[in-house]
Amino acid sequence: MHQFTPGPDTVRDFRDALGRFATGVTVVTTASAKGPIGITANSFASVSLDPPLVLWSPARASSRFPYFAGAKHFAVHVMGAEQVDLCQRFARNGFDFDGLDWTENKDGVPVIAGCLARFECTTVAGHDGGDHLIVVASVVRAALREGAPLVFVGGGYGSLDPAV
Repeated sequence: MHQFTPGPDTVRDFRDALGRFATGVTVVTTASAKGPIGITANSFASVSLDPPLVLWSPARASSRFPYFAGAKHFAVHVMGAEQVDLCQRFARNGFDFDGLDWTENKDGVPVIAGCLARFECTTVAGHDGGDHLIVVASVVRAALREGAPLVFVGGGYGSLDPAV
């Protein structure tokens, strides 16, 4: 096993080590003065069942960071295995809602149809997370469907059979 101390000289090693951990893939959306905006993220996690809390962590270096850092309301869409194209779309362009099946919820947040799960959220706290902001939110509405999740591991997309 290759051991190292995380730091400026071992950033690639640290990133590769983190890449050994498979995560789910989400698209987070919110409203902006320029229209609906989304971003692909794998930094989503549950925090609490009672009260229902989740978190995600937008990167400060992202050009979309100000929209999400200042959002009172947002939605987290958990991607199904067949939704790689949707993830790649929002990894490239946050304003690319053309041709998508989406509506606005009662808080004005764009919600995308057909995702594996969706969490409609209200921000309750933001915490410094180094080069990211840790956003903690209360879940006000949720939805789900059956299907295999999309996962991200080792710098690439894959799927997971939930029966295994």
